[in-house]
Amino acid sequence: MPALVIVLIVVGIVLLLLGLFVEVVKFLLWVGLVILIVGVIAWLLGFIKRKA
Repeated sequence: MPALVIVLIVVGIVLLLLGLFVEVVKFLLWVGLVILIVGVIAWLLGFIKRKA
């Protein structure tokens, strides 16, 4: 599971950067943001479960 979370976060950051630099493909910004948020939420859930 941690590998999946890391991949989601990296893909989210890459898509965010692509969305910022390529104005024609603005939807990549939103897709990257959603993937980044999902990755962070998944990481937080895993972190909280390990602590509890």
